[in-house]
Amino acid sequence: MKMIVENNAAEGLEALLGEQVLLICACYIYNGKLVGVNALDIKLENASIVYETGAWSDAKWKDAQKLPTKFYYVRTSMIESYGQMGK
Repeated sequence: MKMIVENNAAEGLEALLGEQVLLICACYIYNGKLVGVNALDIKLENASIVYETGAWSDAKWKDAQKLPTKFYYVRTSMIESYGQMGK
């Protein structure tokens, strides 16, 4: 029997390196390009804080504000959920 087998050793946040991600954290929602991951922090490029989402199906956030730095770090211990961003 022939089978399709994916050989991707990366899982979780590491699998999303290089992708636009959405992080729902204990206090805020962040989005940006995930460019770094370690045990304590993740590194986002061109990150924004989403203060108001609007409808999740909308093409843009109702109120997202770009942070005034090229790179922004978020503690992994504060992340409640995350995923690749479709917006």
